[in-house]
Amino acid sequence: MSKPLAFSALTQFVAATRGRNMTKAAYAAIVIGVLTMVLLSIDTAYETAHRWGGGVLWACQAFFAFEWLVRLRHARRGKTAAGYLISPRGLIDTAGAVAVPLALLLGVPERTAWLLAVLWLVKVIPGVPGLRQLRRVLVQESGPLLSVLVFFLMVLFLGSVAVYYFERAAQPASFPNLPAALWWAVVTLTTTGYGDVVPITPLGRMVAALVMISGLGVFGLWTGILATGFAAETRRDNFLKTWESVSKVPFFATLGPSAIADVTHMLRTIDLPPRTTIIRKGQHGDCMYFIASGEVEVDLPGKKVRLDEGAFFGEMALLGNNLRSANITTTRLSKLLVLDLVDFRLLMARHPDLAETIDAEARRRALENK
Repeated sequence: MSKPLAFSALTQFVAATRGRNMTKAAYAAIVIGVLTMVLLSIDTAYETAHRWGGGVLWACQAFFAFEWLVRLRHARRGKTAAGYLISPRGLIDTAGAVAVPLALLLGVPERTAWLLAVLWLVKVIPGVPGLRQLRRVLVQESGPLLSVLVFFLMVLFLGSVAVYYFERAAQPASFPNLPAALWWAVVTLTTTGYGDVVPITPLGRMVAALVMISGLGVFGLWTGILATGFAAETRRDNFLKTWESVSKVPFFATLGPSAIADVTHMLRTIDLPPRTTIIRKGQHGDCMYFIASGEVEVDLPGKKVRLDEGAFFGEMALLGNNLRSANITTTRLSKLLVLDLVDFRLLMARHPDLAETIDAEARRRALENK
């Protein structure tokens, strides 16, 4: 590779690295580094391959140190170095860059120090969209979650004290003190049930039954709260995405916020790859489509017409002729908004101006297609 090409590639790599998002090279380094660490934890593998394995680990460590220095230098230029270092992303980058070398400098054995390479996995957390959604759900549902946590702790301590009181005389080796009873309560309340320690007195078994039933209720409540929160957050995200798509369509752009919200609740959003057939000629239709982004090709007799962002098609099936008159296929990645027949009629009744616009466009296309 010539020097100009190498310098250009290095410049592009640095530009991509100094951003806060993960690069493909970083993902590759994490996978390779963590797998190598796991492999070298096996004695036989360490004896036969610790030299090249150590080289791979040091190469990954050098990459993460370089990544950290690039981002720190970029933050210093923007006079935000302190903010970067104390931010979650900065703390994660710093740990990935200095944890292993610092452990080695402090005299930690090499095999033990390289176990800290597991911290590299934490670097992917800020870039996972689902985890950001989980954080929002935890914040929004913090009140109910904490209430259930308080109930969990109450059952935990009450159950452990009760079973300790009833079982300490019958099983002094299994329940010698409250910490041992607390361990039993945690295992029972989480319904893990190792079976190594079980009550043998009638009252102790009654307490155990109540603790197990309470455990099912506690985790059922937590699951229900999180599921409801995720469902609500997903609906919000879908609503915002559909709102943005609806507002781009010219027929809906002139509507007020309340009308756009009405339309948003009615439409379904679908993402289609290129060369996907949406409509086949002669089939029965019960919906129309609006193009939020992308492009479709309409195969008419003797010609082909392309429709792009803001156009709509399939309205003839909702205006009286329910047989499709042409084949329609996507030409590139497209996002379509789907309006079903029942919702179409309801929307037309609520917004007569929109009905007249779609009806006029439908008549114009009918004349063109003759």
